[in-house]
Amino acid sequence: MSTTDFRPDAQAYLRAHSWMAAFGMGAAMLILWVMGNPHVWAGAIGGLAAVALRGLYMRSEEMAVVWTLTDTALTGPAERNIPLAGIEKVNTLGTYVQVITKRGDKHLIKYQADPKAVAAIIEQAAA
Repeated sequence: MSTTDFRPDAQAYLRAHSWMAAFGMGAAMLILWVMGNPHVWAGAIGGLAAVALRGLYMRSEEMAVVWTLTDTALTGPAERNIPLAGIEKVNTLGTYVQVITKRGDKHLIKYQADPKAVAAIIEQAAA
């Protein structure tokens, strides 16, 4: 029985949070501008601080998540067990791999260095 582990990548985690920070900064500035606040720049600081704090707080938890692919199933955190025969579709979303089951359940394998390669491995195993 062969197994493949999918562990989060620290660079992918940083890259994802950089994109979230850029979006958060822009959104916060836009909201302040629409509200007529003369200190629009404060939105950039607030957006950056919010995403940075979230990233620091969640890093150890997110980096500990491991998904394992075996000959029969894909298993993950919180006792998730997806039989390979139950996989309907595999998508990539940024640094995430989304696994959709035939029942309609959706699971994310987060912060992958090469999400397209991970998706291809899962699709091949499920075929």
